[in-house]
Amino acid sequence: MSKHAFIELGLAVLQTEAEAVSALSGRLDQRFHDACELILECRGRIVVTGMGKSGHIGNKIAATLASTGTPAFFMHPGEASHGDLGMITADDTVIALSNSGETSEITLLLPLLKRLGIPLIALTGKPASTLARSADIHLDVSVAREACPLGLAPTSSTTASLAMGDALAIAVLEARGFTEEDFALSHPGGHLGRRLLLRVSDIMHTGDRIPLVSGDTTLNDTLTEMTAKGLGMAGVVDRDSGRLIGIYTDGDLRRTFEKMPDIKTAPVSDFMTANCVTIEAERIASEALKLMHDRKINALMVVDSERRVQGALNMHDLLRAGVV
Repeated sequence: MSKHAFIELGLAVLQTEAEAVSALSGRLDQRFHDACELILECRGRIVVTGMGKSGHIGNKIAATLASTGTPAFFMHPGEASHGDLGMITADDTVIALSNSGETSEITLLLPLLKRLGIPLIALTGKPASTLARSADIHLDVSVAREACPLGLAPTSSTTASLAMGDALAIAVLEARGFTEEDFALSHPGGHLGRRLLLRVSDIMHTGDRIPLVSGDTTLNDTLTEMTAKGLGMAGVVDRDSGRLIGIYTDGDLRRTFEKMPDIKTAPVSDFMTANCVTIEAERIASEALKLMHDRKINALMVVDSERRVQGALNMHDLLRAGVV
């Protein structure tokens, strides 16, 4: 088969599936609204179930709901009739996927769900099917044809079901007022989670690891402190009050040697950067990154409201923490 033939076949599949998804827009009616309301009103969890390829799609829908503020999990319908049905409570709502609406593993569960009084949302391609007629709300995800040339492999039908599941999840997300910070709470291991949840206090150097000198410390001793702590700077504090009065950085060091002072006697207060940029420990780490970027600096002293030093951090700390 030629390269062009492969491309033509691929384009045909994409076109067929795009048409299947596009056709759904005309079906977002009162039933879709009612399904969203049912999900929002659920006091328990959304239990998604489906067999075969519909099960794979259902698993993804459950994951999307769970990560966007709606507690949800996937239940295999074959295992449900052998004990897993015990995972469902009277406060839950079930979403069942079956293109035919006649999947035996799912239809077997319908009388039990009715007996427990559990609301049922069905996504099928057959509005007259057993599953569709048994559901409290039926969402029509039928397709004109599968993308498979044999009309056998679930392709367009699974794509339509997935798109409808995404539409439900995102509509409910908006209704809940779900925020970027809420999303980060369920994704603490990802980049977004680190960027939004990690605070300066989580990564700053504290205690003896903070490079600190007093204003009357000589340049020589200040350089020793900077070298020992390895942050490329030293905070300069007032000896009596302990408050931060300035910072001495690698950049200050270069500017100092343009004046050629006696580093064994010259006090660091004569060469430090006064009124330096600082940050508070409770601030989000990504704010420290933005502050460094905007001010074109590589390190920050962390202070409280009285400018007493609580910690220190530099760009390498943010890199190690995955904030950058």
